[in-house]
Amino acid sequence: MPNQPQIAVITPTGLRPKRRRYLTDLYESLLAQDVAWEWIIAPNGRQADLRTIPPAIAADPRVKICARPDPGAAPARNTALNYVSAPYLCYADDDDILPAHSLAVRYHRAVETGLGWVAGMSADLKRNGDLTTWDCATPVGLHDPGEVWTYWPSPQDGKPPLGHTMLLTRTVIARAYGGHGGLTKGEDYVFVMSITGNAAGELLPDITYHYRHHRGQWTKQSRYRDKAEYDARTFAWNQGQALREVRHEPTLIG
Repeated sequence: MPNQPQIAVITPTGLRPKRRRYLTDLYESLLAQDVAWEWIIAPNGRQADLRTIPPAIAADPRVKICARPDPGAAPARNTALNYVSAPYLCYADDDDILPAHSLAVRYHRAVETGLGWVAGMSADLKRNGDLTTWDCATPVGLHDPGEVWTYWPSPQDGKPPLGHTMLLTRTVIARAYGGHGGLTKGEDYVFVMSITGNAAGELLPDITYHYRHHRGQWTKQSRYRDKAEYDARTFAWNQGQALREVRHEPTLIG
């Protein structure tokens, strides 16, 4: 079937008024893609009013909306997996943008190689419209399962060396390895370690994600980097280390 979605894009959102126009920007960037897609929007939190979803988005048959009254990006991202029908998936935040080739370049490379995941580079979208490529610690090229973790020296050294919105992976792999865990923040760190720790993949030199900078960005708030965020980084780092140990010592799991 020519219109059968090949990629699901999952977006958790609180439907906050100041970010609503960004959601429309993301939708318009999806319309520019040349691979068949489905968009799973996961409103979460009791303040997320579904009536505020822009009419054009709500009316698009490619859009599925799965609301969760309880807050939290991790359960929203994981619950959204129940609605995916496409063989591949990726995640996009409600305030970011996908370049026109974003889905196609990753999807076609994944199909061509049979790899479990394919990622592209991310660029910071500044308020003045300038783009600056994120300095990713993981080098461009092929990576064995567990190799990405080796570019993350310790939990104290910032976030994982690959962004979770950079990744496109097989849906079955995302489901098999537990999605985003259940953390209140830093759930994306767990996803990166789960996918790259269990499957071989490749980082492409193409920019496939625009990470928008704005005043309401949650991860840029002074209170974001707290004990819970550090614990999430430590959990994900330990997870990546454990996955490598288990892979190199299969007897550990019988």
